[in-house]
Amino acid sequence: MVKRILVTGGAGFLGSHLCDRLVRQGHDVICLDNLFTSQKSNIEHLLHERNFEFIRHDVTEPIMLEVDEIYNLACPAAPGHYQFNPIKTMKTSVLGAMNMLGLAKRVKAKIFHASTSEVYGDPDVHPQPESYRGNVNPIGPRACYDEGKRAAETLFFDYHRQNRVNIRVVRIFNTYGPRMHPYDGRVVSNFIRQAIAGEPITLYGEGTQTRSFCFVDDLLDGFVALMSAPDDLPGPVNIGNPTEFTIRELAELTVELAGSKSEIVRAKPLPVDDPLQRRPDITLARTRLGWEPKIPLREGLARTIAYFRSIDISKYRAPTPNY
Repeated sequence: MVKRILVTGGAGFLGSHLCDRLVRQGHDVICLDNLFTSQKSNIEHLLHERNFEFIRHDVTEPIMLEVDEIYNLACPAAPGHYQFNPIKTMKTSVLGAMNMLGLAKRVKAKIFHASTSEVYGDPDVHPQPESYRGNVNPIGPRACYDEGKRAAETLFFDYHRQNRVNIRVVRIFNTYGPRMHPYDGRVVSNFIRQAIAGEPITLYGEGTQTRSFCFVDDLLDGFVALMSAPDDLPGPVNIGNPTEFTIRELAELTVELAGSKSEIVRAKPLPVDDPLQRRPDITLARTRLGWEPKIPLREGLARTIAYFRSIDISKYRAPTPNY
């Protein structure tokens, strides 16, 4: 059945890939984005498609549309971007959620929310199951994003309980792949950009902190699986790759795959409240969705490096001065 689907943040890294998939499936797709940290080039190839529409709009402002489903992805996701204007970041998470939930309530649409592993903060439980309530500093420099996403989850479940809105909430763990912004400040983007240019690969701290890296195609498989799951599974559901790497291991693999002569250097201290370890417990996704990631880091990273080599990085600029 053809659906009318709204994707907020649809010109971003994840949103543009999701729009691709939904357009290919034949749905009528509305991409909503204010182009703060995303770029129109991500969706340029879709603009001529008869079942795709782009609207430049900020989710902190209400919008009246008629849709069947909503994917709410709009929010700066890299620390340098969301810390650039922390009040705006909080507004995007909270007001954006309220506006989209109000729309979903009015038109009786199913609504999906892209939450984050950042709701777990710097975890003292490892790996992190959905039942873990987190260890978040509510007044730190990352709180605008962490607490904004936590508040958005609260709103989603309150609209579900009080107004019977049909919701889905996913908690995304570190994701990478083509269309990442070269200057988004995330570790994968930084390392690839530095390796291609032959610059030193800069570590924060000793590089012993760990992350789990999920390729974008795997993540979207999880999105679609949750959106089509039975209504008794509103979430939250962890979607991420449970294979854990140190940041130094990521740096070494990037240098190897890029064929770079970059040296790995310790350049900066760890940022405030930066998690020391992060790995999802995906038992719920495995058992209820039949989902688990298929693309190993070596393969996904090679594909991402190939993308970075295919673009003219000089035509990109950092969306904020933090990088």
